[in-house]
Amino acid sequence: MTSGESNSTHLSALEITEAQFPEQAGRVRQLFQINETFRSMCEDLAAAAETLARVDYLPDNVRETRRQEYASLVDALVAEIGDALSQSKIVMLKRWSEARPKPR
Repeated sequence: MTSGESNSTHLSALEITEAQFPEQAGRVRQLFQINETFRSMCEDLAAAAETLARVDYLPDNVRETRRQEYASLVDALVAEIGDALSQSKIVMLKRWSEARPKPR
């Protein structure tokens, strides 16, 4: 999102992503706030979902093709966001010898 865009678009991307992952809404909000790449994926999802919702207004000769394209794009973005959510839950553990403070 560019700096000139309104905050309502910003919220829409978050809301759309939360609707796709309601059981992980808290993690979605957290990543949305701190991870620019994740936020960009959410914004792409919002744009694709909005375009898919408006496909019925396209001319008859391209409508079904565009519907399939945007439905596939939405599915791919949902999968990518799901992967990002799964990877964000990985916690790196240190070995006991690495975690202990060294003597002074």
